[in-house]
Amino acid sequence: MTTTIRQNPPEAGTNSSQTRIALAAVAVTLLFASLGQTIVTTAMPIMVADLGGMDHMTWVITAYLLASTIGAPVAGKLGDLFGRKLVVQIGIFVFLAGATLAGLAQSMGVLIAGRAIQGLGGGGLIVVSMAVVADVLPPRQRGQAQGLMGAVFGVSTVIGPLIGGFLVEALSWHWIFFANFPIGLLALVVLHVALPNVKREKAVKLDVAGAFLLATILSVAVLVSNLGGSVLPWNSAELLGLAALGLAALAGFIAVERRASEPVLPLSLFANNTFLVVNTVGFMVGVAMFGTITFMPLYLQVVQGVSPAVSGLFLTPMMVGLITSSAGAGRIMSRTGRYKWMPVLSTALLSLAMLSLTTLSAGSSLWQVALSMVLVGLGLGPVFSIGVAAIQNDIPMHMLGVGTASANMFRLIGGSIGTAAFGALFNANLSRQLAGKLPADSGSGMGSFSAEMVAHLPLQAQHEVISDFSMALHPVFWIASGLAAVACMVSLRLREAPLPGSSRDQGFG
Repeated sequence: MTTTIRQNPPEAGTNSSQTRIALAAVAVTLLFASLGQTIVTTAMPIMVADLGGMDHMTWVITAYLLASTIGAPVAGKLGDLFGRKLVVQIGIFVFLAGATLAGLAQSMGVLIAGRAIQGLGGGGLIVVSMAVVADVLPPRQRGQAQGLMGAVFGVSTVIGPLIGGFLVEALSWHWIFFANFPIGLLALVVLHVALPNVKREKAVKLDVAGAFLLATILSVAVLVSNLGGSVLPWNSAELLGLAALGLAALAGFIAVERRASEPVLPLSLFANNTFLVVNTVGFMVGVAMFGTITFMPLYLQVVQGVSPAVSGLFLTPMMVGLITSSAGAGRIMSRTGRYKWMPVLSTALLSLAMLSLTTLSAGSSLWQVALSMVLVGLGLGPVFSIGVAAIQNDIPMHMLGVGTASANMFRLIGGSIGTAAFGALFNANLSRQLAGKLPADSGSGMGSFSAEMVAHLPLQAQHEVISDFSMALHPVFWIASGLAAVACMVSLRLREAPLPGSSRDQGFG
């Protein structure tokens, strides 16, 4: 099937079998891509113990997030120009290539490289899949659909750590990357059937310079946050030079985008209230979310002494909350056409939830951990479903892909910077608190720190190390709570745009 790219929104009441198949394809693809983000979380302590390099641990997550952030706007723009189907299919092949490299890795450097390639494919898959929702559904129905997509993402975040923990214990951590292949092949088959081919009526000029400069800006932002204050002093010539490169790239990007016929990220979008507010909130929420996903398994394995598989189970309460609030917020948006106050209330709840994590210690009950995680999920859900649907409702159709990509890009860059900065803060705090407390023959360097190493310490040393480990995590959650509170205040600036249609049009399948 070959079509031209549709520039007009679909009519209300769309309910064809083709639409349902397309949404199923979106769900499978989103599941595939989001599993790549989460399946490594419970395996990270084991990978670090095997390959070494605790000081590089967060790069296993950060490399994926950074590459996803770079790939998202580029894939979104390519989807606008050449159709979603081709871009998604290429993204799956790129993702599987990265998974193969990571699965065969015998060093931390190769593992990080594989994760970066995975991220390039995964970032494009997520945003282009979400843009398909707006291709096949009218505005009033998108909130509910995006809520369900948020639920798919939530499910993947639950089963990803569980699958990762199980494979680590049953086989080895290498197999967590090979587990992507069955779902990837299924996604290819469903997409081939569900989505149309697109033929361009005229040639387009790609914004290669804009894409390169945007990638430079995003890379510099993550590198500065990861290296500053830990690997390099903040006033070092290398770090200042890196920051100068970022500023020069920003100036060049603005100049290029003003002249580009098909800009990779149109500057006019930054004058749109919905685009600006939703993405500012998404950036700050991304910091809180990925900080939690990265460090909670560490807390549970080292402080609470649970296995990798069980630590993955404790991300389940967070995702139950996320699924419930994401789907619920989307349904409310579709039925009422109102949405402004949902991100305001949810980010306020997220701030309180992150505050509760600052009280965790070795004496905390696992029920307390589970309750805090439920509250975190309830606070995250509406930001995802409402934000994407609100942007899609308030931007021109020909910018649909790049507008959808922006929501993912800003959330991921928040996650990238947050994970890197939190990792640097955590490592600095832990190194300072553990100084002189570990035996010289215990492998006390941060590169070999693991739950197994702690378990082999004398009992008194175990108690001190576990206590210090908990305390080193608290600043991470304090900062995340503060950012969520700021996101709540920013959400108050959102101007609600009317949603076409009525509550009678809200069903789509």
